[in-house]
Amino acid sequence: MSQPVPKIRLRGLCKQFGPKVVLDGIDLDVMPGTSLVVIGGSGSGKSVLLKCILGLIEPDSGTIEIDGRDILTLPRAEREMARARIGMLFQNGALFDSIPVWENVSFGLLAQGQTTRAAARGRANEFLAQVGLADTVGDLSPAELSGGMQKRVALARAIAARPDILFFDEPTTGLDPIMGAVIDGLIVDCVRRLGSTAIAITHDMASARRIGDTAAMIHKGRIVWNGPAAGLLESGNEMVDQFTHGRREGPIQMELRR
Repeated sequence: MSQPVPKIRLRGLCKQFGPKVVLDGIDLDVMPGTSLVVIGGSGSGKSVLLKCILGLIEPDSGTIEIDGRDILTLPRAEREMARARIGMLFQNGALFDSIPVWENVSFGLLAQGQTTRAAARGRANEFLAQVGLADTVGDLSPAELSGGMQKRVALARAIAARPDILFFDEPTTGLDPIMGAVIDGLIVDCVRRLGSTAIAITHDMASARRIGDTAAMIHKGRIVWNGPAAGLLESGNEMVDQFTHGRREGPIQMELRR
């Protein structure tokens, strides 16, 4: 039997800024309908990895395949169409303060002509309900919301176009443990409801095990381990063990800036 085609397949992905090598030959497969969690220290290349897939940064070399097609070689219009299928939950929510919550949620739908302004409010209410928020929240401004509510609104915006790929950048940053668990539960529910493929980057090991099917660790721009997310705390890999248990001593050493 032929092997299923990965939803996202990265091979030899490299990126450097001046002399600083950030991605040094990344190979990763994310199968359809699964969630991959990427862990690693600050500056290890996690965010740059996502930005390369999103098209916000152009890699120096390598391939980025979605459904078996290398999007880096596609004509610009086709490349943009492929990336339009990706929903994104940004680390700090990235909500627009100048417009109400409902308009934030439906912003992408309106921008892409997927709904009319008259229908957008109803669509926004639909997705607010999916993240446990009442219709009345739609009239508020983002500044009137707590951190947890802002994350929920950002999640509603990410799923509003029903993307088949979802990215989550530190989804529980700044939240208390209980709210973090709530957001993780909503993420898992939304991903399953949509049947989406997901990639999340996080420092939160509890979050990683809650939302990930598989996990990978980046260190100095390379994948040093990948396996089941449930086994993160018992990986048997010295780097992963040091990182997940927060140990000062181990193979990962803080680099001094010179």
